[in-house]
Amino acid sequence: MFITLEGIEGSGKSTQARYLVQWLQGRGQDCLLTREPGGTDLGLRIRQVLLDPASGAMAPAAELFLYCADRVQHVREVIRPALEKGRTVVCDRYVDATLAYQGYARGQDLDLIRRLHLLGTDDLMPDLTILLDLPAAAGLARAWRQIHVGARPQSETRFEAEALGFHDKVRAGYLALARQEPERYRVVDAAADEATVRRQIQGVIVP
Repeated sequence: MFITLEGIEGSGKSTQARYLVQWLQGRGQDCLLTREPGGTDLGLRIRQVLLDPASGAMAPAAELFLYCADRVQHVREVIRPALEKGRTVVCDRYVDATLAYQGYARGQDLDLIRRLHLLGTDDLMPDLTILLDLPAAAGLARAWRQIHVGARPQSETRFEAEALGFHDKVRAGYLALARQEPERYRVVDAAADEATVRRQIQGVIVP
């Protein structure tokens, strides 16, 4: 099974992805936890460029192609081999993040993003996508608190530095995607406390 977690900055994806893998392993599943960008050695180098505040002037198309390059390598090297071995893959961000950030928020063509995904990954899509949803202002405030206390690296704050309006567009994009694919998406209230969000996600997996 291929499960992805999506959401704006500060939505708690990375934390909840770790909890989910621990919970699934406790239920006897062989799980792999991975992320985008940065799920491979090449992806780590791409991640450094994409998330570095010094890359702020990057052209939107360049940003899009770097994310796609990261994903092609990630699917080929990590995700598909794990799925072929029967493992459950839990991924922190995937193609929906590109649609939301580079498509809805940056204005890149959504059909182009989908075609690039088809060509680069043979259209590998998640079985389940959990969207951790909360208002953009609340998510940004959380993210900056984590950055200030050292829980998130200062070297990866390029997107946190974007204006609130950008993050509002990202959130709206995610919600639009969830409406378009209700059979794949499950929306979880990420404004709740960490334990409550964890229980909500577990309830999605085992209703």
